[in-house]
Amino acid sequence: MRQQSGPVLAGAAVAALASVALFAAPASAHTPQRTGSAPVASARGVVFVQNDDVKGNTVVVYDRAADGSLTKAGGYATGGLGGQEEGTGPDHLASQGSLAYDKAHRRLYAVNAGSDTLTVFAVRGDRLVREQTVSTGGSFPVSVAVHGGSVYVLNALDGGSVQGYANVAGHLVRVPSWHRSLGIQGGGTPGQVSFTPDGSKLVVAGKANNSLMVFRVDPLGAIAAKPVATTLASGGVPFALAFDAAGRAVVADAAANSLDTFTVGRDGSLTKVDEAATGQKATCWVVRDGDFFFTGNAGSSTISGFEQSHGRLKEIGNTPAGAGTVDLAASSDGRFLYAQTGTAGGVDEFRVHADGSLTKVGSVTVPDAVGGEGIAAS
Repeated sequence: MRQQSGPVLAGAAVAALASVALFAAPASAHTPQRTGSAPVASARGVVFVQNDDVKGNTVVVYDRAADGSLTKAGGYATGGLGGQEEGTGPDHLASQGSLAYDKAHRRLYAVNAGSDTLTVFAVRGDRLVREQTVSTGGSFPVSVAVHGGSVYVLNALDGGSVQGYANVAGHLVRVPSWHRSLGIQGGGTPGQVSFTPDGSKLVVAGKANNSLMVFRVDPLGAIAAKPVATTLASGGVPFALAFDAAGRAVVADAAANSLDTFTVGRDGSLTKVDEAATGQKATCWVVRDGDFFFTGNAGSSTISGFEQSHGRLKEIGNTPAGAGTVDLAASSDGRFLYAQTGTAGGVDEFRVHADGSLTKVGSVTVPDAVGGEGIAAS
């Protein structure tokens, strides 16, 4: 039975309370058992990895050493279940952004696709404290996005939907009026939800309907009733996206195996300004690292690198990675890249050089993570 839990807030109440939204830990915060603790004194940051286990979803935390190598610090149950979309291989969620780290407020958000819930953790160094597990208002959540005091989750099944939440006095509260159905036909699923860097728009990568859907966001966090949709030419499949420093959307097209760059208009319309082929298979994931963009190519088990200048992408090259390269995360200092390997159930560690080339540092095996997706780094 799918768990449906968490407080609900009416739209009028959001307007009254949004100005007092804080990120203080609520009194009901739950501290789950930490497993496999092995803190590293010289840790320079942390990497969070979701295993998406259908028997019980877990976030595994790794300390990052000065050389980029990872050491397991602990594992934390989300209180929900992982899931597997029918027909998937090394990517059980077929998505990007199922784990989101809000550095400003020290919160980590994890979707539980098998129980239709979202878990909120407080981040305390390399330790997590589970604060809430709330309903996503839909079926099979696969991606989550955060901006300021607003959080939106993407539900993949039943035509797809997005559900918004307000952070009110340290509690994440589901707002029914911030729910939008996507109307995707034929049983297909969307791939990611993401805010633009300025938070003025919410973008859904609708890989199943070949379009990018852009909702305008008002100052309180509510989204427009309907999105502005841009359909990719020649049957393009927008699986996932990232944004550059100027707010342009850089989109992984899984059909063309390319990165496509779009400017985002004030009205939500998108204009394509560049396209760069990876020459690889199943180019579905993308992450930004400064002026560099990297893609995860599951069908080739490689990572493709590109350098961007004024919206134009220049190929750096392809780097071999573990079997089934999927979700990616870059360290906040830009020095390291981490790649989930869905077939292998691990994470590969890479040093990012000044020219954007990669050198493998090592790899770790994540417990019960074959097919898992969801990675974030500090």
